[in-house]
Amino acid sequence: MASTNSWNLEIASPVAAPRLFRAAVMDWHTLAPKLASHIVASAHPVEGEGGVGSVRQFNFTSGMPFGFMKEKLEFLDVDKCECKSTLVEGGGIGVAIETATSHIRVEPAADGGSVVKVDSTYKLLLGVEVKDEIVKAKESVTAIFKAAEAYLVANPDAYN
Repeated sequence: MASTNSWNLEIASPVAAPRLFRAAVMDWHTLAPKLASHIVASAHPVEGEGGVGSVRQFNFTSGMPFGFMKEKLEFLDVDKCECKSTLVEGGGIGVAIETATSHIRVEPAADGGSVVKVDSTYKLLLGVEVKDEIVKAKESVTAIFKAAEAYLVANPDAYN
């Protein structure tokens, strides 16, 4: 029987929650090819206008273990800087993973910055074992938020 697993991650940032959420989550398909071109070759919306039910695709460079992934936005509360998305195609779906969801919250911190909280849940296909994939997934998520953070610090008028 396939097993359901999860992992959690917290990332502190000096950037205010609404700015970081807009850049690293809502508009990452625009920023990723510019800020992480060594990983993301291109990205674009596939369905929808960015609200619940929207699907976007990320196409990766040869340095990634898979060529692309499509994610569907299942829940969105922009005011609370929170969303939930499901991996619907690519990214290991059908190869190692049966299902995968991520719940992201970017919460205000007392110092004016924010704390990113990521909860990821996935169901592996029968016979698949996870080795260092969780470490790599956490590193990738951290890299996304740190790339967006660096961009926002360098561009204080962006995403205000």
